[in-house]
Order: sequence, then C-alpha cells, then structure tokens
Amino acid sequence: MRLLMIKNNFFPIIIALFLALLSCKEQSPVTAQELGEKAYDKKEYAKQPNEELVIGANLTATYLPYLKGKRVGIVANQTSIIFKRENQDNENTIKKSLGEAAYIHLVDSLVKLDIDVKKVLAPEHGFRGTADAGETIKNGIDSKTGVPIVSIYGSDKTLSKDKIENIDIIIFDIQDVGARFYTYISTLHYVMEACAAAKIPVLILDRPNPNGHYVDGPVLKMEHQSFVGMHPIPTVHGMTIAEYAQMINGENWLKNKSKCELIIVKMENYSRSKFYSLPVKPSPNLPNDRAVNLYPSLCFFEGTNVSAGRGTSSQFQIYGSPFLHDSIYTYNFTPKPNLGSKYPKHNGELCYGENLTNAKDLNYIRLEYLIDAYANTAEKSKFFNDYFTNLAGTKTLRKQIESGHSAEEIRASWKDDLIVFKNLRAPYLLYNH
Repeated sequence: MRLLMIKNNFFPIIIALFLALLSCKEQSPVTAQELGEKAYDKKEYAKQPNEELVIGANLTATYLPYLKGKRVGIVANQTSIIFKRENQDNENTIKKSLGEAAYIHLVDSLVKLDIDVKKVLAPEHGFRGTADAGETIKNGIDSKTGVPIVSIYGSDKTLSKDKIENIDIIIFDIQDVGARFYTYISTLHYVMEACAAAKIPVLILDRPNPNGHYVDGPVLKMEHQSFVGMHPIPTVHGMTIAEYAQMINGENWLKNKSKCELIIVKMENYSRSKFYSLPVKPSPNLPNDRAVNLYPSLCFFEGTNVSAGRGTSSQFQIYGSPFLHDSIYTYNFTPKPNLGSKYPKHNGELCYGENLTNAKDLNYIRLEYLIDAYANTAEKSKFFNDYFTNLAGTKTLRKQIESGHSAEEIRASWKDDLIVFKNLRAPYLLYNH
C-alpha cells in the first residue's frame, strides 16, 4: 500500500518538497513527439514528501459515527478493503509470510464492529469481482457474512425503490481507474439519483485515481450518452470518485436536477502526481499496473474487430486481430476462455498485433495503436462497430481516423474542450495537486 518514497532525512525532504511544488501545476497532456522524453515516469512522480497515503476506508473513526444505529447499504466489490497498519510491530510481517492478507474487506470489518449492514449492492463484475464485462449479476447471499447481495447491474441499471428500502445510509466504496467508460462512475450516478429521490445520504470513502495524473480524450456529446459514458467529460477525467460525485451534484446531472446528500471521507496525503499501484485488481481484465495505465488507450479497441487481450493473461497490454497481417505485426496470440472472459473476441483464432507489456507508462491517450491497426487491417469497412461511438462519446473520432488524420491532429482537436472541462472541474477538486 505504501508509495515509493525517498529516505526520511532532511536533505531529500527539501528536494522532494521543491519537486512537489513544481508538480502542483497540472501539466497538459504531452504530444506524441514527446513520447520517450515526457512519458509518465513512476520514479519521477514518486518524489514527494515522506507521507503515507491513507485511504478513506481506513479512517474508521471519521465515518463510524455516521453508521451507528443506522441501517446500512454498501455499494462495494473486491476493491472495498481496509489496510492493516504496517510497521507497528512484526505481526504483519509474520502474517504476510504465512500468506495472510494485509487488508480486510470493508463489509467484513463493519459486520465485526456490529454495524447493521442490511445489504451489499453489487455493480458490474459482482461483489467478488469475477463476472465478465457486461455479464448480468445475480442476487444472492454473501457466504462469509450472511449479508444479502443485491445486483445493481443488469438490464435495468437504475436503483428501484425496493433495492434501497429500509436503508438509512449508503456507503459507496469502489476503486475506479479514471476512464469515462469504466462503468463504476455510471453506477455512482444511479446510486446518487436513487438516494436523492429517497432522501438517503451517500457516504463516499475516497480512493486514489491511478490515472489521475492527466486529463485527455474527446469530450462526450450527450446524444451519445450510454452506460459507458453518461456525462459530458473527456475519456480521462483526472478525478477521484468523491470529486466526481461532487461534480455530478454541482453540474445538475441527476434527474430533475436533484441533489444527493454527500458525506465524503477524504484521503490523507493524496496527490494526483504520485504513482499509485492498485493492491487488488479493479476488475478481472485489469490485472496489473500496466493494464490500468494502458486501459484508456486500448479500450477503444472494444469498438473494433481488434482484441485488446481478453481471453489471455495480458489483458489490455496487447492487441491483435486475425485481420492484421504477420508481415507487419510479428507478435501473435490466441484468445481462449478464462476468468473474466468466457467468450473472448476471436476465440481460438490466431491474432497478430503488438505486445505492450514493456511499454512506457503514459500520461496521455496514445492513438497510434488504433490508427496503425485501422491502416493495416485487411478490410477497413469491417474494422469499426457501433459500440465504438459509445466509447468515444462522439462520431468525430471515427471519422478522423477513417479520413487519415494523424494522432497529433486528432489530439489537437480536443484541446479547447479540455481547457473548458478543466475549468469546469476545478471547483470540485478536493486535493491541492
């Protein structure tokens, strides 16, 4: 859970403070020509004062008073964890050596503390995070705690009254990855909308955004609103869940411009400019830091005939297709059903493409992957599908690629909208840098 830090002595701290001040001013996304010189550098972003990040879920003394004597509902999944204290003694070292986790699930913790947890509301991928993308989540009972699990992901993703009846307060604690098409922020919208109507407060335990170090991509046009894009924001928004919730309220994005009562538990020592490694997979097909970093760039392939690695062990770290030729792409893979992808695209077919497992970390959306694949596909008329517009949030991106625009030209076309968005976002930010 600890971030990479410099040693705790006076001179490095002075250097780190100076670097931190420099990083407070958010930088514009780099251009493609700058790749290699200014790509996201974990070591550079880690040069901050020696302070340990404390997530909202760990600040139990702050939020338990809101829960005592209340009937509690929790929007949670496998990422809803509380970290055990480190360096207090040798106990955690012993536990780790024996294979015991260094964290406890939020639901397990609250039940042990005699909080009246009435139900868990399960989003996409389910409470334990093992379901495929888009797979219907079923109701059930958590075998460990006996708490009922109620699906809020299926054909109707809104929260009907019966799903939140007999609830006094709802906790929202899910790890996001900062991309518009990652559906947990859409779930957040519907939770807030239902709670606003029922006058139920939402308590948000904030977590870091691993892609919070930049803002990039086309801004969604509302005529293309869907569950993978509900609000007029860019592909990468650079906000935490709590900041985003404030923006939903402040911009009147809920039905009838209603307002949801928010209780926010901020993190301590969080900075967008610090590298954050997720300790638990946020979803089955984002297995590691590389996949999380590449996700905003490679997810566009979900709207094409190119696989982004589902059905392999390198999801969102490779891409390829049977329609790309081995004379151009030397890397190949064959998707097969696995956990989180029962029916992968091009199942059992040999796909040629590119292996990005050793690529440099990005602080912008790299369109070259998409542009090159389109330029080299066997039949361009079959490259895109209708889902691509939902992911892009606009028809313009597809037209630009089909017309032969370069990555630099396309990204330049986003510039004005991104400036407007950053100004719109500013009042809702909870952390200084």
